[in-house]
Amino acid sequence: MAESRSFTIRLEQEQDFAFRVAFDSPDMERLLLDEPEPLGRNSGPNAARLVAAAVGNCLAASLLFAVRKFKDDPGRLTAEATARIERNDQGRFRIAGVDVDLHLGRDAASIGHLARSLAQFEDFCIVTQSVRQGIPVAVRVRDALGQVVHEATVPMDDGAS
Repeated sequence: MAESRSFTIRLEQEQDFAFRVAFDSPDMERLLLDEPEPLGRNSGPNAARLVAAAVGNCLAASLLFAVRKFKDDPGRLTAEATARIERNDQGRFRIAGVDVDLHLGRDAASIGHLARSLAQFEDFCIVTQSVRQGIPVAVRVRDALGQVVHEATVPMDDGAS
């Protein structure tokens, strides 16, 4: 039997398009979401920004996990996630893709099992692998010297598998 987990969050409208998110732990801060102007007041991130943040965060955490699994130290990681918003054939805005740049805090040569970590870290990322079923996600990892040490452009899953 496959392992299954779930969680529930609650969203409460505060005003117009602003919603307060209550997470499933009382220790987590509530988060204010809002739409950009002219719909909202841009007083918090909107859902599209959360998708980009979730993909970037999950990839960074997965890379950290993969490197530490081999008792290596990647240094201080940073990530930049860029979401592309485009209109579809019906004229509706959609997330057309997410590009993530991960930056290691150390140079590649000083991370002993980096090649093995890079070969598997994307598979650990729950969010990216789920999002890729509908949105293409491109990933690039650079070391502290700016050298590209990993690059992957994985198109969305077309259901053919």
